Amino acid sequence: MHFTYHHTKQACYLGMFVQAIVINLAPLLFVTFHHSYAIPLRQIGLLVAVNFGVQLVTDAIAAATVDRFGYRRAIVLSQAAAAAGLLLLGLLPPLMAHPFAGLVAATVLLAMGGGLLEVVASPILHALPTEEKSAEMILLHSFYCWGHAAVVLLSTAYFALAGLGAWRWLPVAWAAVPVATGLLFLKVPILPIIGEGHAAMTFRGLFSRRLFWVFIFLMVCAGAAEQPMAQWASLFAEQGLGVDKAAGDLLGPCLFAVMMAVARAGYGVWGARLPLRRCLALSALGCAAGYALAALAAAPALSLAGCALCGLAVGILWPGLLSFSAIRFPLGGTALFGLLALGGDLGCSIGPGLVGWLSDWRAALPEGAPLRLFAAAAPVEAGLKTGLLAASIFPALLCASLLLMYARRRALAARPASLSDPQPAGG
Repeated sequence: MHFTYHHTKQACYLGMFVQAIVINLAPLLFVTFHHSYAIPLRQIGLLVAVNFGVQLVTDAIAAATVDRFGYRRAIVLSQAAAAAGLLLLGLLPPLMAHPFAGLVAATVLLAMGGGLLEVVASPILHALPTEEKSAEMILLHSFYCWGHAAVVLLSTAYFALAGLGAWRWLPVAWAAVPVATGLLFLKVPILPIIGEGHAAMTFRGLFSRRLFWVFIFLMVCAGAAEQPMAQWASLFAEQGLGVDKAAGDLLGPCLFAVMMAVARAGYGVWGARLPLRRCLALSALGCAAGYALAALAAAPALSLAGCALCGLAVGILWPGLLSFSAIRFPLGGTALFGLLALGGDLGCSIGPGLVGWLSDWRAALPEGAPLRLFAAAAPVEAGLKTGLLAASIFPALLCASLLLMYARRRALAARPASLSDPQPAGG
């Protein structure tokens, strides 16, 4: 069989699907881990910290080494780590005296695979000979959303048919996806990330540019805008709508993921006609409005509409900023994508963490305490609404920063050439 760049694109799409499995399958099993192995919830919560911590370390190491190691080797290794992590997630814990240690080992492998994939999949696609880089990048990341929805839907169907007692074979079955994706990446053509005759920017070169730090800040805000609703939507749906877990998963994270996918797929199809910077600013504003609606609406249906609006609005932020930064830093290469992924993952840790901390703080406030928001709601519901309302600050900051960037660029363009600051290429 003759493999073309079209197959490379399909492999990248499958890679993002694997990313969705790696990140979203284990959280669906947290309560099952708690009941099956009598693991305290505080220890299960540590799995989230382990996951993001290992991803951050992997992002940093990959950004510094992938150019020498090779993109094909790196992406195949990411699929191997993901497959091994899924197999261990299902098979290792019951074989160990301390099942939690098996869950940690599986989580480390999953996080390594996911972190490495995050760094290399985007630049592989960006290097392909396509005209609309931004639209292609956002379309690529839509497959993460479709994967997220598929993980929730198919896993829910599996539990309905096989029962929770057979949960161990679910990760084993999902491991077939990264195995197939890794085999495909062994065959498809992969172009050099930086064209011949050019040298990629170094860490030092990126760190010396103020615009690079602006993009890092924007990526932190994008991650912190996306993950609070993604992580807390299920519990929010259960508390706000009074539904069971299966319905909560479908009305919360699944609906959120589908709306994200719709936004990314839509921009992938029609994005060539739309200005990226303006779309990013409007999306950030819409995301902030979605958080506010989810938190402040009195009717549960309107709160659910706020969750959906967040998914629709946040969809293009992460991949759009990756593409925007690659346009402004055309020689950024692996260092740029790796460090931006690190910034985004940092935001993915900060955002849900802030929501959780504020939720606990508000739920614990006694009657009559000052600043007691949502006094009419039950403590847990009031806590979640307080946390989600606070999360709106991240997309609001992102929107304000983009508008300031645009205003500064307009001001510089309006100045006489003799008075304008020299603008180095790529910044």
